[in-house]
Amino acid sequence: MQCTRKITDSIYWVGVNDRRLNLFENIFPIPKGVSYNAYLITDEKTALLDTVDGDGKRPFFENIRYVLDGRKLDYLIVNHMEPDHCANIENLIRLYPEVTIVGNSKTFQMIDQFFDISLPETQKIVVKEKDSLSLGRHELHFYMAPMVHWPEVMVTYEVSEKILFSADAFGTFGALDGRIFADEMDFDRDMLDEARRYYANIVGKYGAQVQALLKKAAALDIRMLCPLHGPVWRENLDYFIGKYDLWSRYEPEVPGVVIMYASMYGNTENAANALAMMLAEDGIRNLAVYDVSTTHVSELISEAFKYSHIVLAAPTYNGGIYPVMANLLHDMKALNLSNRRFALMENGTWAPMCGKNIKSMIEDLKNCTVIEPMFSMKSAAKTSRIGELTDFKEAVKASVKA
Repeated sequence: MQCTRKITDSIYWVGVNDRRLNLFENIFPIPKGVSYNAYLITDEKTALLDTVDGDGKRPFFENIRYVLDGRKLDYLIVNHMEPDHCANIENLIRLYPEVTIVGNSKTFQMIDQFFDISLPETQKIVVKEKDSLSLGRHELHFYMAPMVHWPEVMVTYEVSEKILFSADAFGTFGALDGRIFADEMDFDRDMLDEARRYYANIVGKYGAQVQALLKKAAALDIRMLCPLHGPVWRENLDYFIGKYDLWSRYEPEVPGVVIMYASMYGNTENAANALAMMLAEDGIRNLAVYDVSTTHVSELISEAFKYSHIVLAAPTYNGGIYPVMANLLHDMKALNLSNRRFALMENGTWAPMCGKNIKSMIEDLKNCTVIEPMFSMKSAAKTSRIGELTDFKEAVKASVKA
């Protein structure tokens, strides 16, 4: 049974949804699943844009056969060679042995690395920046997008219908429930957090490269965005492009405070909760609290990309940083988190050292500063320390308001 939808009169979504996979890239939890999008253009010539993950083989080929309805497949456009999109290239060639593969030089290098395929040169088209391919009424233009988020990535712009097939750019975690267009759903409620989590963890390191792609896209008349994950955008494109612009410049989405704490026996947690209560009482509405030990680091990174101010609270451990907090800071650095204001709460029964070590790691983050003073406690934050915690709260609040 085919599961396809028309993007336009002659362009079809032929992807698959995966609600069984627990971990994307065997790292990131995807409780809402994920979609692997592929698109098929029917014209004088037919062209498939990307394949899907290996586990989606059967429904994917059912979709293709249904749309082609006996026609041959002329071209496969390979925008991205990550296995969740390229896994079925060899299977596709077996099914359509005359298909011509279109990609850039790095694409074909990776095809040779992944597969034992011996294609004649007549079935390869190596494209460069702004090269084009005519299908009849549809004309495809190719633009290189290296490191968004692999080095071979390119995007494809269809001129007649003004569609950008954007590879992993503008992608989102979450399976599609029949509604493949963003305007068919409440995107802010149902998918924005997953879009940010996808961007921050998958593409977040490569903000400069995303900015380069956005500049190329700004020169095109784009009426529709067709990414390889998540919904298709045919309305309000500026909204989502604006999110990518903001995230790739590492600018916070909202002025507010996210408190991320690690606590061994509940004392550091109690201090973090007390701070949250005080901030909320003083009118800070954009506010969130997370236990670093029980929240997946991908969610914490997403929230770090969202908020302007980050409070880190942790105990000293082996004379250094509590391990889960150290792991979070390593991820922040790896993903180039920038332009944030941090406030620190440390705990230590005999020799508090956590705050000093966290501050040292924050100094490695671009344009990130630590609000003074740090709140330091020994064992527990007692009621007698309420004045110091209030001063700490006031410093955080003043920075947010500023």
